[in-house]
Amino acid sequence: MRRFQFNFLTFLVAYMAIIQLSTAGREGSVPVQKCPPACSVRCSATHHPGECMDVCQDCCRKCLCVPSGTIGNKDECPCYRDMKTKYGQPKCP
Repeated sequence: MRRFQFNFLTFLVAYMAIIQLSTAGREGSVPVQKCPPACSVRCSATHHPGECMDVCQDCCRKCLCVPSGTIGNKDECPCYRDMKTKYGQPKCP
């Protein structure tokens, strides 16, 4: 019985990880309340974490997504990728 419980638990954890990875970064994949933790990951390697967090959270609230990783991967979220500043530069980190 213990072996069955361990195998089931292992399966459940692996399944949850696959589901999370398959939805990571896609538009609508981040509920508004999870924007701060998603942006913490995105902004973890910047020299300006405060500014990055402010802009990232604004982008996240509008797009409901944050690309995976600390840089790049913006094709995972076209809304996030395509937001521009008033000067025509990419807005979202």
